[in-house]
Amino acid sequence: MRNEALDEFIVGNSRVLTELEVTSLWGGIDPQFSPDKAVAAVQNILPQEQFEQLFPYRIGTKKWHKHATNQPNYKVDQADYYSYNNLIAAVTDIANIKYKVEYRQEETENRRVFRLDKETKTETLIYQSDSFNTSSNEMVPIISKTVDFGSFLKEGSDLKRKHELAAFLANISHETGGGRPNSLGGPLAWGLYWNEEINYINTKTVNYVEAHDHFPPVPGRSYHGRGPIQLSWNYNYGLISGIIYSTKDKLLQQPELIVNDGKLGFMTAILFWMTEHPLVPSAHDVMVGKWTPSESDISKGLTEPGFGITIMIINGKLEGNLDKSDRRIGRRIGFYRKITKKMGISIKGEKVDTLGMSPF
Repeated sequence: MRNEALDEFIVGNSRVLTELEVTSLWGGIDPQFSPDKAVAAVQNILPQEQFEQLFPYRIGTKKWHKHATNQPNYKVDQADYYSYNNLIAAVTDIANIKYKVEYRQEETENRRVFRLDKETKTETLIYQSDSFNTSSNEMVPIISKTVDFGSFLKEGSDLKRKHELAAFLANISHETGGGRPNSLGGPLAWGLYWNEEINYINTKTVNYVEAHDHFPPVPGRSYHGRGPIQLSWNYNYGLISGIIYSTKDKLLQQPELIVNDGKLGFMTAILFWMTEHPLVPSAHDVMVGKWTPSESDISKGLTEPGFGITIMIINGKLEGNLDKSDRRIGRRIGFYRKITKKMGISIKGEKVDTLGMSPF
């Protein structure tokens, strides 16, 4: 059924929904995905003590400061960015948000994106393609996908939930990892060592800037990789800003906020992990058993749910069709094995590399 009120909704505008509207437009609010239950899921799967043991050299810790003091990228006032408390705070805040993308059938780029504050029941339209509501598209069916970010670690069996957190932490550990083969404790002790692209730390270099009608860059601001999964480009900063803050302007104007706030950094990574992209499933859906390969996926060897598929989602164009002999794949798998071992779960039989896989 066509909703005339939504057709006239302007990007950036918000409205408070009734209970009935929340149910009809958003499928309601599931109490199982509330912030307190989302936090409990993390704490039950990986207690703080185990987290601390896994990441002794994460950025901002005493061990990190001791090692990094004489390095060119050192920040004397660096706080514990990837602290367990910041992870918990991120899960708390993100669990209060639902996300919805709608696109015209057969036109995945012709879309609009909404966010819902579950507590206040406030809906905001944060992006809409210029052609979404043109007269030529009025009769084209709308495909809708809704994500409750409170479902992070809250879907599938208990075992799948553990595998999901391990896969999430393993991938961001690789993306942010420091250390070398002969580093103290071995290279797998150095996950979460960085929170920003190395070449941009303590510089005024501006990069990853591209003209964009909806998410225009702010002069002088750089949108290089920041956070656990290296959020890059102004249009991605603008979209993520809209999902988190209900306005694109926050991170477009202050992209450095991501490296100043570990909670925000974790939030950007969880958002990426939980949302699917055109023709590409979310890593969350893959790990909890909600993904079914399409014919196109099958033709590309993308058939076995598990850690290997999450690598393809994150960096398949560069890391596809590789086994653990590749340094990057080997390190991702190494982190995954280490974390799952700490959790006391097995990955026997799971497809953990990308050998035989082509990009989505």
